[in-house]
Amino acid sequence: SVLTVACEQTEVLLFDPISSKHIKTLSEAHEDCVNNIRFLDNRLFATCSDDTTIALWDLRKLNTKVCTLHGHTSWVKNIEYDTNTRLLVTSGFDGNVIIWDTNRCTEDGCPHKKFFHTRFLMRMRLTPDCSKMLISTSSGYLLILHDLDLNKSLEVGSYPILRARRTTSSSDIMLSGSSGPRAVGSPCHQNESSPLSEKHMSRSSQREGGSPRNSLEVLTPEVPGERDRGNCITSLQLHPKGWATLLRCSSNTDDQEWTCVYEFQEGAPVRPVSPRCSLRLTHCIEEANVGRGYIKELCFSPDGRMISSPHGFGIRLLGFDAHCSELVDCLPKEASPLKEIRSLYSHNDVVLTTKFSPTHCQIASGCLSGRVSLYQPKF
Repeated sequence: SVLTVACEQTEVLLFDPISSKHIKTLSEAHEDCVNNIRFLDNRLFATCSDDTTIALWDLRKLNTKVCTLHGHTSWVKNIEYDTNTRLLVTSGFDGNVIIWDTNRCTEDGCPHKKFFHTRFLMRMRLTPDCSKMLISTSSGYLLILHDLDLNKSLEVGSYPILRARRTTSSSDIMLSGSSGPRAVGSPCHQNESSPLSEKHMSRSSQREGGSPRNSLEVLTPEVPGERDRGNCITSLQLHPKGWATLLRCSSNTDDQEWTCVYEFQEGAPVRPVSPRCSLRLTHCIEEANVGRGYIKELCFSPDGRMISSPHGFGIRLLGFDAHCSELVDCLPKEASPLKEIRSLYSHNDVVLTTKFSPTHCQIASGCLSGRVSLYQPKF
């Protein structure tokens, strides 16, 4: 019932998405750019900012924050929420993933703990059933924590490493202090920390029927046309039914951008020493190389049949086939192009974000100059 907009300055805008009426502006929601907004229920929502804080808000009383959460040391970019445990999960450019217990929230904040750390962290997402955490990095790595337990802190040696099929050697992953693995951007980069040896990787046995809790898999997802060059995973989204992950990737030179869909392949490797690869590239499409350096946030439709993707000064609606079929009904044997269903252009600047309404036939998009557009189909 409310469309909330995170702005580059310090503002949060609220609209009625049906009438397009502007409801309220939180002019000083933060002290720096507002990056992300997440609703926890029908009235409570959280915002995060480059001022290193997270703020909780109540729609019934928007004149003041419920509380401000301090714990990150750099720009906070992502907010996730586990509705089962009521744990808030945030990530930032300090490389930290932090867990906040909203069950014990006061005016002074919430109890929190550092859950995970990796260098070059870009985005973090939880699968719809909160069984996995995915983390993308600017160095092209995708980290997956399987059989997720958010109540368990990750310390060095306390979680098993699953051998993953990757395009670089395992020596690129180094232990980082006391809080987890560190993804290093170049195979040439060396560190005095000990690399994860084969012995370290295989010492954790698979539980019957699945992976051990919080087992880590490190992947370098295949990106078309980028096999000889590095790439940056800038945007990370998940299929609403947990079937796939959606990535926006750009080359290190920013001269190419791709939207890629990867199907989750469940199950443990046949042998502990077998390479594991939980993701398979199924669909992809090259994007307009407009607005270099800016991150474009894309999304799935609520039913998972369509993708809305920023494309230059507008958005493209993409499908797995021309009929907008379910992903599971049109899985190709090899990666296939996404089908362009419709293009919508109403902006005079680069579109940076787009989102489907979860309840109405409506799409919103926002561009660099601050304009928000709402689209509805004509029947």
